[in-house]
Amino acid sequence: MNPPSDKPAPIKGRGSASNQEGRFESTRTEVFDDGWFREPGEPERPKTEVRIESARSIISLKQSPDLPFDLSLNPYRGCEHGCVYCYARPSHGYLNLSAGLDFETKLFAKTNAAELLRAELRKPGHKVSAINLGANTDPYQPIEREHRITRQVLEVLLEYKHPLTIITKNSLVERDLDLLKPLAEQQLVQVFLSVTSLDNRLSAILEPRATAPHRRIEAIARLNAAGVPAGVFVAPIIPVISDQDLEAILEAAAGAGAIHASYTLIRLPHEVKDLFREWLALHFPDRADHVMHRIQDLRGGKDYDARFFHRMQGQGVFGELIRQRFRVACKKFGWSGANSRSCASICSGCRLSLVRRVTCSLKGKLPMAAHAARSDSD
Repeated sequence: MNPPSDKPAPIKGRGSASNQEGRFESTRTEVFDDGWFREPGEPERPKTEVRIESARSIISLKQSPDLPFDLSLNPYRGCEHGCVYCYARPSHGYLNLSAGLDFETKLFAKTNAAELLRAELRKPGHKVSAINLGANTDPYQPIEREHRITRQVLEVLLEYKHPLTIITKNSLVERDLDLLKPLAEQQLVQVFLSVTSLDNRLSAILEPRATAPHRRIEAIARLNAAGVPAGVFVAPIIPVISDQDLEAILEAAAGAGAIHASYTLIRLPHEVKDLFREWLALHFPDRADHVMHRIQDLRGGKDYDARFFHRMQGQGVFGELIRQRFRVACKKFGWSGANSRSCASICSGCRLSLVRRVTCSLKGKLPMAAHAARSDSD
């Protein structure tokens, strides 16, 4: 057997190839040969561990003025989908865990989420505004099949007739049609299926445990056929890697009846930039430098620009090119702002809640709760 390399190798079914130290850690680790190693090309496949968390609170108030919602709820910490580009990875650092493999293998299930939500909605001072599920980690990641926390949350929101939006990369959302349909009948819900690429091979290494791209498109069709308004979120667009799929994704989503389209560009905050560079070196060594140069062109010469209203769309020639391509494709496939479909990017000046965006496609017919949400965001 050959000695182990100090360079990481791809791990099947995982987005990250290593557990890089977080920005809060005071110690550093290094690879060494202890005499017990595997054959080359056989990296250890870490198992998913789920820990039960008794959360103290469950609704988060938006702190970012460039996000189109005011409240968010995350049933889980960490995400088994393993999307290597995920901007939420650094949040695991607050748990003294790595943004790398730990983020996708050491997960936390907030089993008291529905109980906390019910208590919050009962408070006299609660202001009704659409609650977003999926802002930090995917509410329909694989462990939801067993824990069903997202479903429990939906049951509470339906009971209280409270508006919500969902962002997911998983067709498991179809399981909850029995709850989403009555919510939709009261115009209280909108679902966004996030699609990065239609290339199955790329998706398998970029977001290894998310639903296959074609199933996400099918989910859009099935939700809309059931009367649940569903749209597409082209996110993230990665220069040189996935940007060529923009028009194809929008065309497929339009064919599935998507009532809304939006997009964002890749974001590489904190540890994510190193994890993404590592991923590029493993899977696209021939174009790694080119990809990073394009990203830096979008970010004023840096790997990331955290400024509000800049981080979502970037700047420069490439950023403007994506904006123009998106607008042209939206017009071609039937989205045109306030017409029968809604077309918007999460960008500078976009401070409308997702419930307000629904009004474009639903001709302004909103339930009382949604009207309250609209007035709160003005």
